[in-house]
Amino acid sequence: MIFLSGDIHADFDIQKVITFFGQHTDQLLSKEDYLIILGDAGICWDDGSQDDWVKQALQDLPVTTLFIDGNHENFDLLSEYPVMVWQGGKVHEIEEGILHLMRGQIFEIEGKTFFTFGGGNSVDKENRYEGTSWWPEEMPSYDEYEQGLKTLEEVDYTVDYILTHTAPREVVAEMGIDIYEGEEELQLYLQRIADKTDFEEWYFGHWHMDEDIMEYHCLMEEIVELS
Repeated sequence: MIFLSGDIHADFDIQKVITFFGQHTDQLLSKEDYLIILGDAGICWDDGSQDDWVKQALQDLPVTTLFIDGNHENFDLLSEYPVMVWQGGKVHEIEEGILHLMRGQIFEIEGKTFFTFGGGNSVDKENRYEGTSWWPEEMPSYDEYEQGLKTLEEVDYTVDYILTHTAPREVVAEMGIDIYEGEEELQLYLQRIADKTDFEEWYFGHWHMDEDIMEYHCLMEEIVELS
């Protein structure tokens, strides 16, 4: 089984995940089942007691935790973890049973293909400190943009699911949200992918709401099981 969750922001919003799996004890779950967090996981943040608690809470879940990065991650810490190939794509192995799905990758999980592309812009970065609570790497680099297109081109722009933190520009507009300052480039990039790619469903977080717009799904409180 594969479950999808929106942002958990380290220990701030992780309780929804703990509660969800605590209420699903009737399901036979194992570490061969997966929870995918759609960015702003905050699993790597303070390199201290908070991180230790979050990692342990996720390891205590009956499933393996996968996550894409959002805009509130410690990218210095993330970059220190070893890169390995898992299910066809590159990941950072954070702990046993906790993997960061890197940008511009395609993973085959339970017979389905997932294209992942994290990243987003922090509108509150003027109240944060670079290298401590904000990192420029929250926004993708040129090489990451190119890697994403190359990866999709190799599969003729056909995947089952697309997982991102923010959303394509037209979807954001349909949600009634103004362009985030500094995020327009990423939203337009995702729009290019949306226009060119054949996919079943697209899931994202970032906006702290639950909303469905045709095949696009924004998640925050709701946890979705993929059929």
